[in-house]
Amino acid sequence: MKYLKYKCLLAIILGCSLSGCFDLTEEVFDRVDSGVYYQDENSVKSAVATIYSTGATSYAEYFWYMQEFPADQVTWRVWNGGQWGYDEGEKFIFSIQNWTPDAKIIRSAWENAWTTIGLCNTLLADMGKLTSADLKMTDEKLKAYEGEVRTLRAWAYYNIFEIWGGALPLNIEPATVDGELPPTADPDFDTSCKKIYNFIATELDDCYEGMVENQVNRMNKAVNRIIKARLLLNAEVFIKESHYTECAELCREIISGKYGNYELAKDYRDIYSINNTECPEVIMAFACEDGKLNMGWMRMTFYPYNIWDYFGGTYSQSGWNCTCLVPSYDNAGTVNELGGTQGATCFLDAAYGDKLGAVYERFDDRDIRKKNYNYDKKNGYSGIFLKGTIKANYGKGEALKADADRDGQDLAYVDQVGTFMNLGRNLETVMSPRWGETNSGLRLVKYPVYPTSAAIDFQNIDEVEFRLSEVYYMLAECEMRAGQADKAKELVNEVRKRYFSAGDWADVKDKPGRGFTAFDMDWMLSQWGVKFLNEGRRRRTDLRRFDKFTQGQWWFFGRATDNGQLYPAKRDRKYEWYPLPASALLVNQGLIQNPNYK
Repeated sequence: MKYLKYKCLLAIILGCSLSGCFDLTEEVFDRVDSGVYYQDENSVKSAVATIYSTGATSYAEYFWYMQEFPADQVTWRVWNGGQWGYDEGEKFIFSIQNWTPDAKIIRSAWENAWTTIGLCNTLLADMGKLTSADLKMTDEKLKAYEGEVRTLRAWAYYNIFEIWGGALPLNIEPATVDGELPPTADPDFDTSCKKIYNFIATELDDCYEGMVENQVNRMNKAVNRIIKARLLLNAEVFIKESHYTECAELCREIISGKYGNYELAKDYRDIYSINNTECPEVIMAFACEDGKLNMGWMRMTFYPYNIWDYFGGTYSQSGWNCTCLVPSYDNAGTVNELGGTQGATCFLDAAYGDKLGAVYERFDDRDIRKKNYNYDKKNGYSGIFLKGTIKANYGKGEALKADADRDGQDLAYVDQVGTFMNLGRNLETVMSPRWGETNSGLRLVKYPVYPTSAAIDFQNIDEVEFRLSEVYYMLAECEMRAGQADKAKELVNEVRKRYFSAGDWADVKDKPGRGFTAFDMDWMLSQWGVKFLNEGRRRRTDLRRFDKFTQGQWWFFGRATDNGQLYPAKRDRKYEWYPLPASALLVNQGLIQNPNYK
């Protein structure tokens, strides 16, 4: 049974609702004494389930914007002559790396970030007042729950640490009676980073021993160790120290089964399908169910409003039609009737030679994922992209119709972004995401969307947060950084081989792929991107660690202009950390802004 399917209690009952979370104030509305409320294991289990639900939704949307849009794989593109989807630049500023402390999304992320931590703080304080006898459970079970909640809190802290770094406070206790707000951990940004890093690392090390193993919908022992491995892998970003050797050692322990029994899935679809909790590769997933914890709406960002004609569903979720993959081609050549051009140049080829971006062309043509998404009852689903003319019923029916600038024309996605009808601005060889069309940019179907006839609700697919393949890639990168390129290649290939037929794999396995001449660090970074495409991690654990987030070049950077200004090939390093929202600084005088935003 899915762990989150226990009846969730309202945060109001827990007495730890955050009022105006941007100021970290916990306002108690109706406090139920812990000794009265917590009577048995089920009461603890229900309280923990509430934290899972809150945690998943708190980090699902705004953190995804901040991790993916400024990176080199996914973009928020504007269309219809630069009018539709612009929304006063609210999301566009992330695609061009030009935000300020007043950005609405940064404020919303901050406001949502502390809810999970506040819930954990209050529950841990309550549990600290009770004994296992009070809760009618064994000492071992009580310890397991404590470790679970502490790991949840460490996970939540790790997520915000990636965003704000040393500007964060250490808020690890329930609110005091006088409502005193915790200040930034230390006035010096780097010292503060070290304090927060040490807190997360120590917290994880202190609580994993008694945690459960092999329970997919719970923070378990292996999850705890993976968070620690992530911390070690990114230590140079966080605290300017190299801990790749320790990270590699921990990854080997996880792979060996020391913290639970897991193995790589032979069929990649098992990771994302309706029964993914049974997949041996999935270590932890947030349990989703329509009407309870529903993550389906965040899987709709790529799709047009009439997408259900393609998928054959009758869901209430609507497509957003604003997100697309970063294009693989420029806009050179002869314009096609439905958008795009004949004779365009790929950003991977000699004229550009990019090591970043160009998502679709990073996939080998023989990769079984590199085809349009399809579903049939006998074989299940296949492919993860939407490209070319999009026809109803998985390509078997009539072409869907576009909207806005191409209203009434066939919907035909091209691997380019530009004003091919010259609306709003004349077409240029390279244009920013400010100037797209309805048909601009390929779309992604990472989690399957089943037709109504399949009687499988895609909204009930659990959202995978930790899996074994990540551990293989972390170890591979550590080997690469230690000068062991062959070992790195071998580890990555252990995962990659499932995406090819046996015959194709014999040829593919020893070739680094288009745009690369060797199995080197650039190749390793590319493999991270292909494997974890659109999973909310590209900025956080990839580009920043390789010093490519502001210093790397892809697509329009260094090539396109808006309002007479060239988007620089290398951006200001201040964007490597996000600023605290201006609203938070007004409320909490103890917070210290990230240095480069002062």
